[in-house]
Amino acid sequence: MKLSVLDQSVISKNLHAANALQNTIYLAKRTEELGYTRFWVAEHHNSNGIAGTSPAVLISSIASQTNRIRVGSGGVLLPQYSPFKIAEDFKVLEALYPNRIDLGIGRSPGGSTPTRLALTDGMRKSLNEFPRQVTELQNYLANTPLGLEVRAYPSIETQPEIWMLGVSQRGARLAAEKGTAFTYGHFINPISGSIAMKHYRENFQPSGTFANPKANICVFVVCAPTQEEAEEMAMSQDLWLLAVEKGEDTFILSKEEAKRADLSEEDREIVRKNRKRAIIGTPEKVKEELVRLSENYQTDEFMIITNIYDFEEKLQSYTLLAQAVL
Repeated sequence: MKLSVLDQSVISKNLHAANALQNTIYLAKRTEELGYTRFWVAEHHNSNGIAGTSPAVLISSIASQTNRIRVGSGGVLLPQYSPFKIAEDFKVLEALYPNRIDLGIGRSPGGSTPTRLALTDGMRKSLNEFPRQVTELQNYLANTPLGLEVRAYPSIETQPEIWMLGVSQRGARLAAEKGTAFTYGHFINPISGSIAMKHYRENFQPSGTFANPKANICVFVVCAPTQEEAEEMAMSQDLWLLAVEKGEDTFILSKEEAKRADLSEEDREIVRKNRKRAIIGTPEKVKEELVRLSENYQTDEFMIITNIYDFEEKLQSYTLLAQAVL
């Protein structure tokens, strides 16, 4: 089994964005030492509790301070941008760090309508253009003629790996058609994953980058020496997810504040439902659950996301998991 990381650079209450970004970089260095395969950073906008708004910038800093681990985006919100410009950005990264860059892309609108319009400078771009954009991105990265007098530079011998991020069969279908790698977001939608992955594997069309299907699964994990400790640590993640869904402030609360939170029965039901998106427990329990998911999804690589308050406990969670699995 392979382990990788998705980090959103979430901000713990009473800390600052700079703390979150430095923690992301430190986590990348530590997980490289532990034997993790990839380290991806997310793209979020107009959210006061998440510092990760610019994957390409953060990728460059992380890759410069690590040596082996693949570094990438999880993912760039392609509908808001020009495929040409994204190709240029990631070609520069690949030139700087050959065979280490992953370009994860997603169809997400990136937030509310005002947020998306701010990203597109007021242009109302259709999400239906996403398949065309993916093709153009692939062509720019490969320097395939497009019938235009434009090519994406710099010219390089290697290419970033393109990973399609999806939470449904639609995303799996497009990844299969375009011959990209595929990441299924179990941490967003734990219901449809096995169907989506089956469709991807059975309908994969080889591309210039991948001759065979390549996939991984992203899941929330909180790992601690005891089940009780893991459950307590996960409370901050529970309330963070609840705040995200409500559109409230998304700073991560401490365990003590989480314990004091006054939740309605409706809130508690949302928390119970969200726990299906996560694995919480001892190293033995987490490994057991990952093995079960591996059999269900038919993949051997998991991207682990851990959004809890205390950074030392977060490091411990990734360390215990690596010791149990790798």
